[in-house]
Amino acid sequence: MTDLISTPLLDKIHSPKDLRELDESDLPRVCSEIREYVIDSVSRTAGHLASGLAVVELTTALHYVFNTPDDKIIFDVGHQSYPHKILTGHKEELKTIRKKDGLHAFVYRGETEYDVLTTGHASTSVGSALGLAVANRNRHSENKVVAVIGDGALSGGAAYEGLNCAGSVKDVDLIVILNDNEMSISENVGSVASYLSSILASPYYVKLINGGKKVLEKLPAIQQLALKAQEHVKGMVMPGTLFEELGFNYIGPIDGHDVNNLVSILHNVKKIGGLQFVHVVTKKGKGYEPAENNPTLYHGVPVFDPDTGEFIKCENRKVCSFSDNFGKWLCDRAFSDDKLVGITPAMPVGSGMVSFSKEYPQQFFDVGIAEQHAFIFASGLAAGGMHPVIAIYSTFLQRAYDGLIHDLAIQNLPVVVAIDRGGIVGPDGPTHQGMFDIAFMRCIPNLIIMTPSSLNEQYLLLNTAYKSMKPCVVRYERASLDVEEEKIPLSATVEIGRAKVLRQGKKVALCCFGSIVSKLKDLSDRYDLTLVDMRFVKPLDVELLKELAKTHEAVISIEEGVVQGGIGQEVYFTVKQANEKVRVELLGLKDEFIMEGSRDELLSEQGLDAASVEKLLLDIGI
Repeated sequence: MTDLISTPLLDKIHSPKDLRELDESDLPRVCSEIREYVIDSVSRTAGHLASGLAVVELTTALHYVFNTPDDKIIFDVGHQSYPHKILTGHKEELKTIRKKDGLHAFVYRGETEYDVLTTGHASTSVGSALGLAVANRNRHSENKVVAVIGDGALSGGAAYEGLNCAGSVKDVDLIVILNDNEMSISENVGSVASYLSSILASPYYVKLINGGKKVLEKLPAIQQLALKAQEHVKGMVMPGTLFEELGFNYIGPIDGHDVNNLVSILHNVKKIGGLQFVHVVTKKGKGYEPAENNPTLYHGVPVFDPDTGEFIKCENRKVCSFSDNFGKWLCDRAFSDDKLVGITPAMPVGSGMVSFSKEYPQQFFDVGIAEQHAFIFASGLAAGGMHPVIAIYSTFLQRAYDGLIHDLAIQNLPVVVAIDRGGIVGPDGPTHQGMFDIAFMRCIPNLIIMTPSSLNEQYLLLNTAYKSMKPCVVRYERASLDVEEEKIPLSATVEIGRAKVLRQGKKVALCCFGSIVSKLKDLSDRYDLTLVDMRFVKPLDVELLKELAKTHEAVISIEEGVVQGGIGQEVYFTVKQANEKVRVELLGLKDEFIMEGSRDELLSEQGLDAASVEKLLLDIGI
């Protein structure tokens, strides 16, 4: 790996105020240094890469033109914010990003005075920025508000709800910038489009249009004809008709990597006021060839060699992640079942669905960042005779809670929900820890909830869920586990609601939900404990718990989810009802938001590792 790079201009910038003191001719060099620094830093720490590289010029131009932090910039999604963090005083701290007590992985409210709102999930910027803009209006403030939305976030319904609402609000200044880094609207930025963008951003053009409207107010027929003519002319060369209909003045498309042109246009947009929609076209991974060639692979990266782009891996045993194992199960099942349909809300890579999407493209649907729609869509598929499987991260499932209840459970439809990233995810921080799913799901009637402890158990439980023809959840952690020699056939299932006793011991029973079971096998052997893989959160194996209550002095419930409202509370009630004298301990996640850190660090901090369980056993007096 290379030595630390030289960034002489960037070293002088400790805040956007320092940036604004530079001559505009220095900005291309500033952008070059930011890009080099991001590549070098992320190569050492791991993290999000391609998205941040796409917005280097845009972020620089925004902080150069707008008087931040008095003017507010909301980045959506937050993983494109690395250049923003550098320019707002966190250059040296970038090496700590996503680490325990380091920089937050995304934009986090209060990290600096420039971070007014947390944006860990997508599609929230427009609504939040509109709220800030209305607050400015009501407080008679002339400060500006800018929402930077990109990386597919415009596919989320919440973004359009914000745009639609903005169009109905009077006398509000709001600038929405679309960072179009996937060419989702325009295929290219031609010279004619660029020239027209500069015209549309001109205050003189806006005054001309507004003046013409006033002149023609008393001639409504001619006014309507003129407005239609303007709309059709713009529609022929511009892709922004939709945004115009929502009440925004559309400007674009603009080359997002020409920092000086961006500065010029943003200066004009700043003067215009009202609702402005600026369409900026960028290239994901810009300036780093491996990321440009494969932006999906370099979206979130492990440690890598910046000279070659090769990921640095340390593997000394045969392991597989729950995500990849799920993808294997999907392909195995689809081979002989054309009713299976795989659905994901914009997470095909993280959910292990890439191979499935290529091998069975007619049975695969990526619905974009539209979690609730994924569930509504699945309900229609199921009602139409198909058998949908939704792959979704635990933290994004929060956005689809109504779909889980209304569209699946109430209608008792045969849909399998594969919940990835349950429990501690680690470096992505509080917006991504899958803490709450067990607690908010276990109260839903008709829903079967399973927690696999190993790769083979995951395969078995996915089979069981699929064959049950009921709404089922299979919830697993962000973990890689040893690959087992035994191959599970597609026909193999388990009895719904039946736990599995892995070891019969004395005095203390460890009742585990999820992969923590594998970490406690040695402990159970050393202390002669009963070790139970509970398998099912719902229905809970009540009969086994009652039996344990009669034959043990203590029962310890362990789940990688919040204790408050978690399944441990039902374990406690069941055991105590069977034998009031039995000691019951509940281990799970504390009543707090969990910040960044490695998965092992955070599990230890939360008391969910073998050492913490052993300490509890010693306190009990085993």
